[in-house]
Amino acid sequence: MFKIGIVGGTGYTGVELLRILATHPQVVLTSITSRAEKGMAVSQLFPSLRRQVELQFAEPVVDNLRHCDLVFFATPNGVAMQMVPALLEAGVKVVDLSADFRLQDAAVWEKWYGMPHACPQLLQQAVYGLPEINAAAIARASLIANPGCYPTAVQLGLLPLLQHGLIDTNGIIADCKSGVSGAGRQAHLSSLLTEAGDSFKAYGVQGHRHLPEMEQQLSLYAGQPLRLTFVPHLLPMIRGIHATVYARLHTSGKSGMEMQDLQALVEQYYRAHPFVDVMPAGALPETRSVRASNWCRLAYHQPQGGDTLVVLSVIDNLVKGAAGQAVQNMNLMLGLPQDSGLGHIPVLP
Repeated sequence: MFKIGIVGGTGYTGVELLRILATHPQVVLTSITSRAEKGMAVSQLFPSLRRQVELQFAEPVVDNLRHCDLVFFATPNGVAMQMVPALLEAGVKVVDLSADFRLQDAAVWEKWYGMPHACPQLLQQAVYGLPEINAAAIARASLIANPGCYPTAVQLGLLPLLQHGLIDTNGIIADCKSGVSGAGRQAHLSSLLTEAGDSFKAYGVQGHRHLPEMEQQLSLYAGQPLRLTFVPHLLPMIRGIHATVYARLHTSGKSGMEMQDLQALVEQYYRAHPFVDVMPAGALPETRSVRASNWCRLAYHQPQGGDTLVVLSVIDNLVKGAAGQAVQNMNLMLGLPQDSGLGHIPVLP
């Protein structure tokens, strides 16, 4: 059994990690930290974990984590980078669910996150944790930058199209919607039921922190610089992301790739990937079809046979968009099957 620790286990991502890891057949939770809740039983804070997790929250210091084979950071941006160098030196593998290691350029990171990076020397060492493209590198890595939730949904929809050169890299639009849990567990006025309920709004239109992450990765897949228009929206629901992505096919009409050929290409691309479901032609995936699971469901449409391709991508922002993908990365790093401990069927209703 592999010994696993979690730094920052009191947020929505942290409790989702606990839910998944508590029943994982090849790991044992040995440490979970929280400065504010030090000494409190995990099951006291999260009654859903009674008789599943018998740990108490401990002080978030390296000495409480050195015994672990792997440590997850489910912390606010700027926390992991303070502790990761010492853990790596101690031989502990790390999966960081924050944004501390997602961007390869320290200057870009500082611009978007408003603070100097504590260990810029590790940015090039960190492996971007999207298993559908980086599985081999993830398996060899000691430090994983777990992707953001919006970037996961958008990238999985565009990845095969960019790799096969099917779409124009100019003018791509990602129109994305997220449930309120994406804002985290801390109290915010905009997250109150009376503020978010029965309403729908855009935010971060002038610039969102997930934008440079998406442009960095999509440019790598395309083999050339790519600019993206990204507009996130807040939905009056608890969890789930729906990304509608618009891209222009290189050639339209009968002279271009027929839609059935594009459908077959994408199905073939993801055939060996356990958590991406390319739905039948004409399908309209719903967020409820992936709730509490590690699935991403995709559908591709070509309205009126024109040259605009519409990509629909749905994930659970707390699972494939965070904790589930982190466990998928952990499995690869520890030499386990990717889907180990992640066989949860989506929850309905």
